[in-house]
Amino acid sequence: MKFSAQEEYGIRCLIRLAKSFSENRSLTIPEISLAEGVPEHTVAKILRELRLGGFVDAGRGFTGGYSLTRAPEKIIIGDVFRSLGGKLFDDSFCRNHSGASSICTNSIDCSVRSLWTLIQNAVDNVINELTLKDLMVSEEDVFAKMNF
Repeated sequence: MKFSAQEEYGIRCLIRLAKSFSENRSLTIPEISLAEGVPEHTVAKILRELRLGGFVDAGRGFTGGYSLTRAPEKIIIGDVFRSLGGKLFDDSFCRNHSGASSICTNSIDCSVRSLWTLIQNAVDNVINELTLKDLMVSEEDVFAKMNF
């Protein structure tokens, strides 16, 4: 199981923007690209998705750039992941990938579906508790917040 590069880069871009939020400063695509080591065209694509998701604003002109639409503590990581890539598993998977099996993949006896549902619930429990601000501190502090 993996998160997509778009999700990882999206979170990294948001953390970079969150660091400039307190300074009331926007960042350009080249600034974010250089700071994160991500190609400019990739940053541009991700920022577009984040703008459509309501997480960032884009300003034009000489002083333009990207900035958060709200404070980092108001941005829930689960919302960001859902905006950038959706869930790791949702019930539509069973309907779309049942294969040629004679066993109904939508039955109560589908042990594979229950595994993915348990994993998705565990992931949701973590990412719906974390805010962007939580990710701006040390790893130990994040683990402490989540009781790991």
